[in-house]
Amino acid sequence: MSHHSGFQVTLDLVGRSCLVLGGDDEALEKVTRLLDAGAKVTVVHPTLHTELRKLTASAKIIHRGRTFRSTDTQGVTLILNVLKDDIGLAKSLFELAQTERFLLWSIDRPDFSSVLMPALAQRGALRIAISTSGASPALAGVLRRNLESLFDEEFEQFLDWLGALREELKKTELSDHRRRERLLEAVEGFKVSAEITYPSSWKLSGETQLESVGKEGV
Repeated sequence: MSHHSGFQVTLDLVGRSCLVLGGDDEALEKVTRLLDAGAKVTVVHPTLHTELRKLTASAKIIHRGRTFRSTDTQGVTLILNVLKDDIGLAKSLFELAQTERFLLWSIDRPDFSSVLMPALAQRGALRIAISTSGASPALAGVLRRNLESLFDEEFEQFLDWLGALREELKKTELSDHRRRERLLEAVEGFKVSAEITYPSSWKLSGETQLESVGKEGV
């Protein structure tokens, strides 16, 4: 099966206007990620999740309590559309994105999106984007949860220490070469160990394939 893997980059959204279409749990998760990235967020939907209402009340986001209008795209860098059941909207947004030149992601609609949205594992300053290139978003979600449990609170403290060390060396170590050496020494010995356990459905599928091959060879 062929999948488009895309070209992985990180968008600098600090101070940039972004739009989220939807008001449910999915919208809340996307709004949280955008705010974490420093974006200016507007949510367009007649109803809002309780936490989104709190963000609106504290002026952290703007809420437009109605359905989407084409004029909402003015000055917008990125639109995240989490309205799963409206394929007509996804199509029209994609066409609009071509002319208005904004980036677009529509949930479960890769054919009507200009960017992919990977699952994101987070721990402190760590961000690990996980994509299966559309092969299995469910697996990407499982990987995210597993990675977040693997990187514990001590790892977060370790990463904070590395960040502080880097800032200190930028001030005190004039040699770029020596500074890089010190930073490499600081992570020497760090190692991640894990194992993969496959589900029974995968093991059974392999046995079925072997049985089929055996029958054909009879």
